[in-house]
Amino acid sequence: MLMSVGEGFVSLLDCTMRSHPCQTSEVHAIWTFVGKEQMWFNAKERRNSALGDQYTFVAMDADTKLIPDFTVGERGGRTAQRFMLDLQSRLRGRVHLTSDGFTPYVDAVEVARGTNVDYARLVKMYVAVHAGAGRYSPPRVSEMAPTVINGDPNPARISTSYVERRNLTIRMACRRFTRLTNAFSKKLENIRAALVLHFAHHSFVPIHRTRRVTPAMAAGVTNRVWGLGDLL
Repeated sequence: MLMSVGEGFVSLLDCTMRSHPCQTSEVHAIWTFVGKEQMWFNAKERRNSALGDQYTFVAMDADTKLIPDFTVGERGGRTAQRFMLDLQSRLRGRVHLTSDGFTPYVDAVEVARGTNVDYARLVKMYVAVHAGAGRYSPPRVSEMAPTVINGDPNPARISTSYVERRNLTIRMACRRFTRLTNAFSKKLENIRAALVLHFAHHSFVPIHRTRRVTPAMAAGVTNRVWGLGDLL
């Protein structure tokens, strides 16, 4: 059932998230794993790209809170490029783009958008403290250093706050992202199906408390609030 519904939602998002006039986009990635964590792969075990650590690369329109695209894969240049090329196909016009400090984004953005982007990276520096046993969050941020990569980004709009907050919601709402449980995905296609369900619901069903409309309505994708029945 999850797979069939997920396939339908993929078709829905592919049809509706096109030529989106996004002016300010934030991208970030959230970690999870499939089957087992990367650190438990032994030296003799062949690396299977469908197992182990997986990252969900998420793009969010900072103005409408719409999520026009996401990609699941290994944390590397190939996944970053695949993500940016797909995002390029969904956005219209020149975009103000902010990413975190993940280096492969630089080449991926250049391949996908060339010079037709105002792009900046927001690199965070952390306080050097002992990690300690059982800590699952990064240390306190001591400094954030924005770096202009291309074009003329607005310093006031260089931020990844909205998409990082969305990543927290993903971890709270999607059981497969809960740490220290056996709820993790056993197959890569299952986590992709669960995520597309989550993002489709986010875009079309709940009303955003600040904008008083759904993200899809704010972006002009639809003119009404959808119920779960409409979505299914």
